[in-house]
Amino acid sequence: MVGDRPGWRACLLSGAVFAVCMAGTTLPTPLYGLYQQKFGFSELTVTVVYAVYAFGVIGVLLLAGNASDTVGRRPVLLWGLGFAAASAVCFLSATGLGWLYAGRLLSGLSAGLFTGAATAYVMESAPYDGAPRATFVATAANMGGLGCGPLLAGVLSQYAAWPLYLPFAVHLALVACSAAALLRLAETVRERRPLSTVRPQRPGLPAQVRAVFGPAATASFVGFALFGVFTSVSPSFLAHFLDVHNRAVSGLVVALAFFASTAGQLAVGRVGVARSLPWGCAGLLTGLALLAGALHWDLLPLVVLSAVVGGVGQGLSFRGALSAVAGASPPDRRAAVISTLFVVAYAGISVPVIGVGLLTGPIGLEGAGLVFIACMAVLVVTAAVYLLRRPVPATT
Repeated sequence: MVGDRPGWRACLLSGAVFAVCMAGTTLPTPLYGLYQQKFGFSELTVTVVYAVYAFGVIGVLLLAGNASDTVGRRPVLLWGLGFAAASAVCFLSATGLGWLYAGRLLSGLSAGLFTGAATAYVMESAPYDGAPRATFVATAANMGGLGCGPLLAGVLSQYAAWPLYLPFAVHLALVACSAAALLRLAETVRERRPLSTVRPQRPGLPAQVRAVFGPAATASFVGFALFGVFTSVSPSFLAHFLDVHNRAVSGLVVALAFFASTAGQLAVGRVGVARSLPWGCAGLLTGLALLAGALHWDLLPLVVLSAVVGGVGQGLSFRGALSAVAGASPPDRRAAVISTLFVVAYAGISVPVIGVGLLTGPIGLEGAGLVFIACMAVLVVTAAVYLLRRPVPATT
């Protein structure tokens, strides 16, 4: 049954469910080193296992990204929790590499279903005059959940028993609690239709959007690529080059990038969309430079600074990009344009990360990281120069 807007309790509870699901997508981050020891695979395999997640997200965004508008928010979110639970079971059952691939793919399907549906559900569950605070709840749940995943797994695997099992058992319990909470919340879509009426979303780019889409998509690609490298290979770098074998520390470094992104996204309201994209590019470039310094001089403080500064830059640039392309899009094509932006962003998580894995064999992790940084710096500088010459309108 569809209820009226229930107020802040429902908004916060749905935000907590959102955070639990997103935490599961980054939970394996500090554990890849243990899986390498257990199954004996290379750094390239680590990056491919990580990137499989992005393919799952992109597939769902294209095929069923608008499903919750049709069948309702709660059914889609329950399916998302089901995929999250199945992902945790795969990791709990892992006896070989195939289980890890399956777990990451299911995690991507879960995130793909949750990303749009949970954001809409949080917003719709808030009081009518609470849009700004509901935006804060949705942003904090999304990026904060992503940050809590590696932090939770790092602490549990470092200081508790069964390091490859306990994090996923805890997450499975949290998913079960989330499903129970979701079943008690009201549906917010009033006119629902059968699943058979859902049609795949075609990525689209109307002519009036193209001028702003290029730099916006480029900045989004670089920001997500930076996150992809942090969450896939930074624990390995910390262990091999900085002698940091504490998985709680590795998880915290990755978590800082996501928490900083939350701060960056929230700052867009004060900075403004027109300035958030170039400022975000500047933050990304600074984060890349700090990461290059960390690779060259093997300094942990530079890794931490890179995570924080790059995370803020990612938050500024991505929310600025999302606002800019949505504002420039005609209403009847807006969903298709936003889907296209997300496809580009999630391509940033997968393609460059696999490239780093491929280069690690012939030139080593440090060399591969520096090549990645150089390529991403060229992209973000190109986007920044374009934005300085043709700024996003302040009214977007």
